Amino acid sequence: MLDCDSYISCLPNHKSKFCPLLLFQYFSTSTDDQFGFALVKEEINEAVLKNNQPAAAAKITELMMKEKNITLNIAITGESGAGKSTFVNALRGLSDDDEGAAPTGVTETTIEVTPYPHPNYPNVTLWDLPGIGSTKFPADKYLELVGFEKFDLFIIISATRFTENDVKLAQEIQRMKKKFYFVRSKIDNDINAERRKRNFSAERTLTKIREDCVKGECSSPQVFLVSSFELYLYDLPLLQQTLDRDLPGHKRDALLCAMPNINPEIIRKKKQALKSKVKYWATLSAAGAAVPVPGLSIAVDAAVLVGAVTHYVFAFGLDIPSLKRLSARTGVPYADLRAVIMSPLAVAPLDLLSPGSGANRNKKDFITKIIKNISWQLLISQQTRGSEG
Repeated sequence: MLDCDSYISCLPNHKSKFCPLLLFQYFSTSTDDQFGFALVKEEINEAVLKNNQPAAAAKITELMMKEKNITLNIAITGESGAGKSTFVNALRGLSDDDEGAAPTGVTETTIEVTPYPHPNYPNVTLWDLPGIGSTKFPADKYLELVGFEKFDLFIIISATRFTENDVKLAQEIQRMKKKFYFVRSKIDNDINAERRKRNFSAERTLTKIREDCVKGECSSPQVFLVSSFELYLYDLPLLQQTLDRDLPGHKRDALLCAMPNINPEIIRKKKQALKSKVKYWATLSAAGAAVPVPGLSIAVDAAVLVGAVTHYVFAFGLDIPSLKRLSARTGVPYADLRAVIMSPLAVAPLDLLSPGSGANRNKKDFITKIIKNISWQLLISQQTRGSEG
């Protein structure tokens, strides 16, 4: 596999233009050959090795469009009052009172199958399903009525012990060769209630909850304990790892992109996935060859770099709406969150993407900043290699 430097070094100064600004929603880190990903990647490598830059750029564009069009549909179901809607909001990085949030309440608020696209990755959709066993959605016809076929996986939520309806639903999902996962919600309430008792042990309490959750003939009854208000605690990271293992590669990458940045491991995986795409962005940028980089023998299409950095900003939740939602949830002022972003390339897209921000002026400033930053980083890199030699 060629690294980024090898890709750039073999590219001629080709001036043809294609897709100068390509913002793709998902990145692929797997070798999954579904939907022809593996074949396209092989064709990219072949074009690069033959020094055929236009063909390489065209195939990279094809790969990115394939990734952009990948969909992931996650069904969230369970009985009324289990906290389904709050869980949907939490996975989308929203509080219950944010614009676009699923409505929540002490009674059943979901009466129809309702899609909630991820705010930054609209091809990833969480579907809030009505409670199983209601008059309109009886247990024996539930899967048919909710449109079983369109979902990639099911998350069955309960705030107490899983019921007979939950187990029957899991068995039927399993019979139809799809994945299901039990999530025990509102764990923070259980911990707070047990904390009042003598000899309180959080570990013992969580173990007891797991053991009591599932009763019935259902294989693989792993239960994930979750608090929708404290996603970083308990088992949500474990659930993410399990989904990552179970989903096919192209779906797995879509999930990773949309997951909230709740722990260092998820952030590390996103970083790794983004780095795996640098060679593709570099090839597209060099193909545009619109702006010479001072002191170097290459030129770049700066608009492609704008697209790449903007994609990184969304992936790590550094866009303005995401930062403001984080501020509302944590109580940390938005200005303080923005102030700790060290890279000027991360801060610039915040202005670029804000409504009414003078986009043309900001884009020009941002492109200039990118070029200066690239030149400086490459100069430092060259000096470092020279001193080591």
